[in-house]
Amino acid sequence: MTAGGNKLLLEHYRTMRRIRTFEERVNELFVRGQSAGSMLHMSIGEEAVAGVCRAMEAGDSFTTHHRGHGIFIARGADPKRMMSEIAGKADGYCSGKGGSMHIADMALGALGANAIVGGGIPHVVGAGLSYRNRKLPHVSVAFFGDGASQQGILFEAMNMAALWSLPVVFCCINNQYGMGTRIDRASANPNLHERAIACGLNGMVADGSDVEAVHEAAERILTAARNGKPGFLTLECYRFFGHARLDKSPYREEAEELQGRTRDALANAREKLLARGTADAAALTALDREAEAEMNAAVEHAIAAAAPADDSMFRDVFARGEPEPRPLRQHLSMILGEAH
Repeated sequence: MTAGGNKLLLEHYRTMRRIRTFEERVNELFVRGQSAGSMLHMSIGEEAVAGVCRAMEAGDSFTTHHRGHGIFIARGADPKRMMSEIAGKADGYCSGKGGSMHIADMALGALGANAIVGGGIPHVVGAGLSYRNRKLPHVSVAFFGDGASQQGILFEAMNMAALWSLPVVFCCINNQYGMGTRIDRASANPNLHERAIACGLNGMVADGSDVEAVHEAAERILTAARNGKPGFLTLECYRFFGHARLDKSPYREEAEELQGRTRDALANAREKLLARGTADAAALTALDREAEAEMNAAVEHAIAAAAPADDSMFRDVFARGEPEPRPLRQHLSMILGEAH
């Protein structure tokens, strides 16, 4: 392993540690009753997606699913604004209207997050068509879970991307479970990338417990997509916890969960860094403490941030220049006043 490779692994470790710690603090925010909404989906166990995000370039775009916090952080999002959004506060990325499942920022290339299973997949086809027609050197990446792999829109999107040679990559984060259904009970062929090959795309699979392997595969598939050969990359990992915060995953045996959690990209990266002498335990612990301080500050910021004003309810919902609808109480008062 070259010095450059070791340095890159250290950067991967830092990103994955920030993702892990953010998710742990979001969980605490939820337990404290200070998150907006009743659903929270954590991406703990999926941190190696940072390898895909690192392989992307400036100007590339992406969509995420309802477990997309880590992807957003790896693409450069501000944890304070993310935490504020999850808390429903005015200074969040979507002014508190999106919450955990709908964080978005066009400035980062985020075309939106979608809680509808597979809902964000077709957006990258449109983005890829735009890049191709405008001769822009960008790629659009759809991040989704294995639960979306049975959705018809995925097959339509893959076919169109292959037919039109679009700079698009479909990235399936296969954490083995769509809610409570294991992938081999949902798909006759759990080798999901093979479907993409049948559609005419590059199909690859990477070990989601090895961020270096993920990064290498992502670089290859993104380079091909940039040159007109769309691709499908599966990251094989394991969902450490239940589908959502309140799901205690009674459908899984404890032995399976213990085994699955050994596929920890963060822990594996730490072991490699120590074994190669790239960093000692003290240096890695210092990085861990930096992440903790950053995410603790994000939580406190979100708690202290102001809630949205009532009159901002319809802001950003309608096109600029369109009159905002009147609150129901005001509308009724006007009607009753006219009646008298």
